[in-house]
Amino acid sequence: MTSASPPQPDPGALRAIGWPYAGEAEDPAWRALLAAHPRARPARVIEQHRSGYVVADGPDSALRAESLPEWQRPRFPAHERPAVGDWVLLEGARIVAALPRHTGVKRGAAGEHYHQQVIAANIDTVFIVSGLDADFNPRRIERYLLLAGSGGAQPVVVLTKADRTPLADEAVAALADVARDAPVLALNARDPESVAALAPWLGPGRTVVLVGSSGAGKSTLTNTLLGDERMRTGAVRERDDRGRHTTTFRALLTLPSGACIIDTPGMRELKPTGEEDLAEGGFDDVEALAAQCRFRDCAHQREPGCAVRAAIERGELDEDRFANYLKLRDEVGAAAGKLAQRQAQNADARGPGKAPHRRRH
Repeated sequence: MTSASPPQPDPGALRAIGWPYAGEAEDPAWRALLAAHPRARPARVIEQHRSGYVVADGPDSALRAESLPEWQRPRFPAHERPAVGDWVLLEGARIVAALPRHTGVKRGAAGEHYHQQVIAANIDTVFIVSGLDADFNPRRIERYLLLAGSGGAQPVVVLTKADRTPLADEAVAALADVARDAPVLALNARDPESVAALAPWLGPGRTVVLVGSSGAGKSTLTNTLLGDERMRTGAVRERDDRGRHTTTFRALLTLPSGACIIDTPGMRELKPTGEEDLAEGGFDDVEALAAQCRFRDCAHQREPGCAVRAAIERGELDEDRFANYLKLRDEVGAAAGKLAQRQAQNADARGPGKAPHRRRH
């Protein structure tokens, strides 16, 4: 007697929550895992909690899923556990495999010990949300651009609270050199007509993550896009325009437009992981200038033939932006050293003949 085949998911339902393929998966690694688990069905992580996951195989489904035991081991790398936006394979309510990430946003987690924290996975666009109040900080936006651009998704800078200041156009202009090729939009997050400017990135099957400080307007923007007050919002403090953490965990939601959106808690620390590429993260012009210096080890201070100092003196490169570049370059380098040390320690702990953990975005 043969057992019944597992129920097959509706391809249209999967597409509605961001499944990237209309037919057979084009990624060979995805195809191999699907073939290795013929009785499993794909699902997407829509919530991640300490005790487990909530997954979905369509826009109107949600299921608590059991994770693989190995993911719960203390030494298992946190960034290799599924995160919100990841795709997994389910047998019943049990996860049997995680499909490799295509893109992602992650940061170095707070604290002295090196480890990575995944903010969102398999995303097309990162909305970097900043309020046009005391939250507005071009140097911090540069940091977000570095983390977002290095993860493979398209960054878009969204300046909220444009209705509260006459200086919105000036703020957009001030970010021209900072954002480089990333679009910059100023809008009122409470006004559907203003928020409609984001429509080009919110088509059916697309996935967007919102990142930014507490009080920047991420949850307000999410509610406007949903057409429903589903996410808690809170007022900022008048004395410093700082917000409270009204969003306490990451969640993937489907929008009326057919896109998926991931709202995230506010982030105070934005530490690099050591895997960032400064050119891909918005500093391609500075990197190109540095390559033109007369000396390969130029420190860009008083050395003769320094193309970077010459650009600053001509007014073609903002000195504050260059100083931030140097700071981020040093942070990325330091994090890369810690990452290499951690990988060496893990290799020693595994011993000969044991395969390393699979690296993902």
